[in-house]
Amino acid sequence: MALISVEDLAELDDEQLDDDITDSSEPMDEEDEDRLLAHWRAVGRGHHVSVPNEMRGPIAEMTQRNQDTEREQVPFAVISRREKMGEVLFEERVYPAGKWACITKSEKMYEQSISLAFMKLMRFICKESSVGRYLGMTVPVVAEFQLSENGGDFAKDVVTAFYLPAQFQNNPPEPNDPDITISHRESMRIISRAFYGTTTEETIQRQIQLFWELLGDMEGIHRHMYMVATYENPGVPERRNEIWFVRRDA
Repeated sequence: MALISVEDLAELDDEQLDDDITDSSEPMDEEDEDRLLAHWRAVGRGHHVSVPNEMRGPIAEMTQRNQDTEREQVPFAVISRREKMGEVLFEERVYPAGKWACITKSEKMYEQSISLAFMKLMRFICKESSVGRYLGMTVPVVAEFQLSENGGDFAKDVVTAFYLPAQFQNNPPEPNDPDITISHRESMRIISRAFYGTTTEETIQRQIQLFWELLGDMEGIHRHMYMVATYENPGVPERRNEIWFVRRDA
């Protein structure tokens, strides 16, 4: 989701939210939930989407659980890494086959599609499944999309995918939402490059351009299919993301 602006926040302090809410193990009171809902609605305005009142519960639960110790990393193996002066320029990785909860949205803008899809996935993660409880969070959440032949336009269909936690890989919970499907995705070989901040059509196109400039004439990569991997929640300023280029032989 979009980076929240100072104007949108209307003086809401992100650090204070983190200190007062995220680190607390006590149930969240109504005032805290109101502040969080206002925060997310401001973020949503940046992506031209509205955040409904029924998101209050999932937002509160995921905020309180937003700690590194409670987030499971999607498994992968590093094949190679290119560095320059100690900085990682990009990595090539293999991700094994596994089960993902997927949802396809076809809104006018990429950022609208990922925002609406992630809200549905949040509800699935928190309670709305055959398990009826919090499933656990895995990172990254991945958005898959295609660009036009000239690279200037996003295709309407955007697939947002959440890797099921290890305990559910062999026995996936059934989503209550018919828009969410549990899919077995084959292993994939990708080249990743980190970037920080917002994930909008404008910023992603810029990251793709920069990555191609870095890779030069490297062959065997899909030229129109890309992925964006997001590791942190929408309210984190300068949050970590990665642009993924997908190997044709993956």
